[in-house]
Amino acid sequence: MTELFTGMTMDSRFSGALLQKRHQTVPVKIGNVTIGGGAPIVVQSMTNTDTADVEATAQQCYELWRAGSELVRITVNNKDAAKAVPYIYEKLIKMGWNEPLLIGDFHYIGHQLLTQFPDCAKTLAKYRINPGNVGFGDKHDVNFSTMIEVALLHNKPVRIGVNWGSLDQDLVVRLMDENAKLAQPKDVAEVTREALVISAIASAQQAEKLGMGKDKIVLACKVSKVQDLVSLYIELARRCNYALHLGLTEAGMDSKGIIATAASFAILLQQGIGDTIRASLTPEPGGDRTKEVQVCQEILQSMELRAFTPMVTACPGCGRTTSTVFQELAQKIQHHVRDNMPIWRDKYQGVENLKLAVMGCVVNGPGESKHADIGISLPGTGETPAAPVFMDGKKYKILRGENIAAEFIDIIEEYIEKKYAVHA
Repeated sequence: MTELFTGMTMDSRFSGALLQKRHQTVPVKIGNVTIGGGAPIVVQSMTNTDTADVEATAQQCYELWRAGSELVRITVNNKDAAKAVPYIYEKLIKMGWNEPLLIGDFHYIGHQLLTQFPDCAKTLAKYRINPGNVGFGDKHDVNFSTMIEVALLHNKPVRIGVNWGSLDQDLVVRLMDENAKLAQPKDVAEVTREALVISAIASAQQAEKLGMGKDKIVLACKVSKVQDLVSLYIELARRCNYALHLGLTEAGMDSKGIIATAASFAILLQQGIGDTIRASLTPEPGGDRTKEVQVCQEILQSMELRAFTPMVTACPGCGRTTSTVFQELAQKIQHHVRDNMPIWRDKYQGVENLKLAVMGCVVNGPGESKHADIGISLPGTGETPAAPVFMDGKKYKILRGENIAAEFIDIIEEYIEKKYAVHA
């Protein structure tokens, strides 16, 4: 089985201008995925199961991968979690993920777990290290070095992820003291951002001194405010060429988390900053964890950086569209596309670039429909009860009656089969 929702780079008509502006970072190879170096921006996510629960964790990893997460991070916080990692990996292979790319998230005792459980260390595709909590005082450098040495032993890349919620306090105090002596001291937020950048780059340089190449290092600086994240990564990109992971930590729930994540990512991605992304959304109780994957995909596709699934353009409605027919049709088409994408991706090459339009009245309906590969303009209030369908910019046919939705879906299916089918 192939990866189902891994998007291809958009063709040059759409993505060329943006990709040319990409901040050039050293590429990091993780299995069959490349982060940085101008490669397509990678989507990743993280489980929220107890890693020691092999069944639950493997199932969620599989669901995240099926949704399009190219890398999946799992918590490795104790001995039981470390023991479980090889079993999770084996189960994922049996489920159909031929090369599970699992990232181990280590805090506080990562140096112990990686050395005590070599099967865990060998199985993971990458290690996430937080230099703010690998140890304190004299133990910091020793513990950090141990983790890097294990990574070198098993030829694994690392993500050095600094977080303002667990920043090295000795570094913060030192910078605050230095700042206080300035004639014009900077504000606390600016000093904190500086501490994050210094911690990330200094840790990466320390890893290099231990023998790790830049092609094995990804950096991240996590904060929870949009403007802080933007300022941080602009400075980080200015000072280094390590591959960069974007994430607005503790982004929040529902629309707040989605909007904050999209706002910060869009500003940075538009400047060519960011090689891999994760939307750290708080799920609703019992909610679907794959939502964060979908958000990342839609951010990248909306910015025309990657394509994952056919996009459906639909009008918002107004006083001319008092009927809910176009809303219901747009929803049906959106669900049909997502539900069928696992099948389509294996059968139809390039189908993720398909553009659909469902419009509600004559004002913009025909024009917008012509811009899509396939579009339909439904009749607004008081308009003739006919729905012209446009294909490749030309009127194809007019639909009438009670079965417009089913007939339009049939037209889409026929178009996909004709245009995207892979013939031996």
